[in-house]
Amino acid sequence: MADPVTNGPVERREPPAFNVPRPVLLLLMAIVGVYLLVSSLDLEMQEQVLLHFALFPSRYLPEGSAIAHLLPGGAGPVFWTPVTYTFLHGGLEHLVVNSVWLLAFGSPLAVRFGAGRFFLFYFLCGAAGAFLHVYLYPGSDIPVVGASAAISGLMGGAARFVFLSGGPLGALGGRGAGNPYAPRRRTSVFGALRDRRTLIFVVVWVGVNFLFGSTALGSALGAEQVAWEAHLGGFLMGLFIFGFFDPLRLSPSGGPGNVGYGEWLEKDPHGRDGF
Repeated sequence: MADPVTNGPVERREPPAFNVPRPVLLLLMAIVGVYLLVSSLDLEMQEQVLLHFALFPSRYLPEGSAIAHLLPGGAGPVFWTPVTYTFLHGGLEHLVVNSVWLLAFGSPLAVRFGAGRFFLFYFLCGAAGAFLHVYLYPGSDIPVVGASAAISGLMGGAARFVFLSGGPLGALGGRGAGNPYAPRRRTSVFGALRDRRTLIFVVVWVGVNFLFGSTALGSALGAEQVAWEAHLGGFLMGLFIFGFFDPLRLSPSGGPGNVGYGEWLEKDPHGRDGF
C-alpha cells in the first residue's frame, strides 16, 4: 500500500553541518569537562573524587565489605552516586567510546523528548543500571564508573522507534527512511520485540556485552571489568519506560514495521490527522 502523499511539493532542506541537539551537547560537554578536571588533579585528589562520587555497591550492602566503613561522605553518596558515577571515566578510550554512543543514540531521543525529559530519562536509566549491579554484587568494594549504563538506556529507548517507517533504520527491510531523528510514531515494547530487526538488535547487544563483560575476550581486547550487568539494567529501563516519556503516538498498527499506511488511514479527506 502506498505511503500517504502530501499536498504540494516538499521543500528540500540541506541538513546543518553540526546538528547535535543542545541537551546532548551540554551533557557531552559536562562529561568531557569532568574528565579533564579530574585528570588534572594529583593522584591523591583523584582517589578522593573516586571515593566520593563513584558507585560502590558496599555503600548499600556493607556486610562482607572490607572498606565500607572507610568510605567517606556519610549518607550523602548513597543518594548522589547513582547519578555522579555516570560522569566519571576510567581513561580516554572509555570516554571516547561512550561519547560516540551518546551522540549516536542520544540525539534522536533528545529531539523527541526535549531537554527535561531527556535528562530525566538518561539519569533514570543510569540509576537502574547502578542498582541492578548493586543487587547482583552485594557488598562489592570495586567502584563502578562510566556513562555506559545510561547510554544503554538510550539504546533501549531507541529500539522503540528506530525501525519504524521514517526512522533512522526504517529502510532496513522496508521503505526508505524519512526524518533521520524523529519519526512521528513509536511501537509498544512487545510490538518492538516482535519485529525481527529489533529482536536481532537486542540479542546482539546483550550478546556483545556478555562476551566483553563475562569472558576472557574483554580482557584480551583491553576492556577489563566491564560492568555489563549495569548496561543491561540501563537498557531494560530505557526499553520499558520509553513510552512514559515519548510525546509522540503509538503506531496505528500497534506494530513496529512500516506504518505509513496507518497514517494514511487516519487522515480525513481534508488531510488532517486523526487521533
